[in-house]
Amino acid sequence: MGIFDFLSGEFIDVIHWVDDTRDTMVWRFEREGHEIKYGAKLTVREGQAAVFVHEGQIADVFTPGLYMLETNNMPVLTTLQHWDHGFKSPFKSEIYFVNTTRFTDLKWGTKNPIMLRDPEFGPTRIRAYGTYTVRVTDPAKFLVEIVGTDGEFTMDEIGFQIRNIIVQEFSRAVAGAGIPVLDMAANTAELGKLVAGAISETIAAYGLSLPELYIENISLPPAVEAALDKRTSMGLVQDLDRYTQFSAAEALGAPEGAAGGAMAAGLGAGMGMAMGHAMRPWGARDQSAQPVPPPPPPVEHVWHIAEKGETRGPFSKADMGRMAGEGALKRTTHVWTPGQDGWMHAEDVAELAQLFTVLPPPPPEA
Repeated sequence: MGIFDFLSGEFIDVIHWVDDTRDTMVWRFEREGHEIKYGAKLTVREGQAAVFVHEGQIADVFTPGLYMLETNNMPVLTTLQHWDHGFKSPFKSEIYFVNTTRFTDLKWGTKNPIMLRDPEFGPTRIRAYGTYTVRVTDPAKFLVEIVGTDGEFTMDEIGFQIRNIIVQEFSRAVAGAGIPVLDMAANTAELGKLVAGAISETIAAYGLSLPELYIENISLPPAVEAALDKRTSMGLVQDLDRYTQFSAAEALGAPEGAAGGAMAAGLGAGMGMAMGHAMRPWGARDQSAQPVPPPPPPVEHVWHIAEKGETRGPFSKADMGRMAGEGALKRTTHVWTPGQDGWMHAEDVAELAQLFTVLPPPPPEA
């Protein structure tokens, strides 16, 4: 064997990549001096793409298949330096393998609460988190815009940037959708598709796409959640007499052998009866015990007005009457007061409908 045959055999003639890391997006085929034998075999497997870089220029992108690195099947390389001579010596180039499969179960979440205007609660804050999927759709663009000359590029290196884009587009979509907070759980699928579509337009400039985005949870601040839980509990306790009986039954259910069981039972029953008597309606109390005090005066409502996507208020009923007389408050104006179930037209609210009186007929002739 001659010395030249020995040297030619030292150059790489089989090029391929098997990934077992599950998070590598781009891997550069390493060879000292980047010397690749002319006519070498390039194997690109399913879920991969190979980007051939010659003298700093992207020469070609290979899809899955088996290739011979020769000028007859690499038309782009024929225009590069020295390829028009068809020489058989090794050439110095780089091959980047790009993983084109989906990277799944990637986490995203809002670092800070998102401010929005809810139709029922007014200005409030929410948090959200979920998962998403990303894949490379344009290997050449991804190599130029993101990877550069990195020999091993992983998902973690771009995950932070994508999460920031997701949070930005999610905030914009939620603020513009106008969906009440209590109804968002029933619309997470639609919100996910809306956000994924908006994000895909942004990351397409990186050579990436976002096939899927899932919203696992949307939560309110702890103080608001505590208030909702209290409101739900008050809605469940509607019959105070039954609640009193239930409390007394729980007290009577104490173990018989426990010390002080009878005393606890009596005390529980007595407190339950006292509470039930105190919480009964005014007309059902014992009239002979003591004079019945008058009921508290009615609480005057305050009103908010919604026009052209903005809210104004609060206004008293006197203010609303003055605005109705001036024409600033119309029958079709949307109004809301605490305790009201959503926005309603002013004419549909009994307390405000009386402000829009019918004009009297003309006076009789003298």
